[in-house]
Amino acid sequence: MTQAPEISVIIPVYNEEESLPPLFERLFSVMEGMNRPYELIFINDGSRDKSLSILYALFQKHGRILRIIDFNGNFGQHMAIMAGFEKARGEYIITIDADLQNPPEEIPRLVEALDAGHDVVGTVRVARRDPWMRKMASRIVNNITNRITGLKLHDYGCMLRAYRRSIIEIINTSCETTTFIPALAQKFSLNPTEIPVGHNERELGESKYSLFRLVRLNFDLMTGFSLIPLQFVTMTGIVVSVLAFLFGVYLLFRRIIVGPEAEGVFTLLDINFFLMGVTMFSVGITGEYIGRVYQEVRKRPRYVIRRVMEE
Repeated sequence: MTQAPEISVIIPVYNEEESLPPLFERLFSVMEGMNRPYELIFINDGSRDKSLSILYALFQKHGRILRIIDFNGNFGQHMAIMAGFEKARGEYIITIDADLQNPPEEIPRLVEALDAGHDVVGTVRVARRDPWMRKMASRIVNNITNRITGLKLHDYGCMLRAYRRSIIEIINTSCETTTFIPALAQKFSLNPTEIPVGHNERELGESKYSLFRLVRLNFDLMTGFSLIPLQFVTMTGIVVSVLAFLFGVYLLFRRIIVGPEAEGVFTLLDINFFLMGVTMFSVGITGEYIGRVYQEVRKRPRYVIRRVMEE
């Protein structure tokens, strides 16, 4: 392969020593079958198993189409993909997980959608092979996130996606230290689409997303693309303050007409609720400014690359 790659496939890797050999075989077969120049970019995200040595052995054999980015620690899936974006040379950039839950055989369908003129191709997993609780939680999070961010993505959790270089160049200029790539691309896209794709049960290795990491990821998604959580706190404080004030007016008239309540308990409660509302309102207003400043000053390095293996 002497010409520049047309398609770049980016695969973040974290402790996937069991999945890497079959993943590469299937990816290699699919990409060779498309008969279009391509490159495979593997990002080793601080793996502690034999993933890096397996990648190095593959590089020794397939260096012409294989590039390896080795992180100096674990910086997370999305930062690994961002590093791949910065190194990708193709006009079409495709992301896929290394766990084989998303079949590499779906890649030609994503490329067809890009050929049709779309600049972002999202995917929706059909017949998901995940526990029902995880699927239910995913559906709830998708709906809530769409309402908060104003996006219209149906499956935030599927990383099998395709992008045109024009979108990737915009993403690469973003300096956020925490981001959610599918949502970021959707914000910048002019002609996005979604297609259904298959989904397999994880057969090798273990899932890297615990419940805590999933909650944190979705919290980053919501706070990174909207100030609504802060605004909700502010509005809650306002509502509580107004209700407490109205309750205080009611207690005043009641004291005039009926007389004081037993030992002034309700009055004390009303004062307490009113002060709580004022406090929440103040915190919310402060949070508004902190949130806006935070969006502007996130300048820490998103990741540290130890070395890059390429020909």
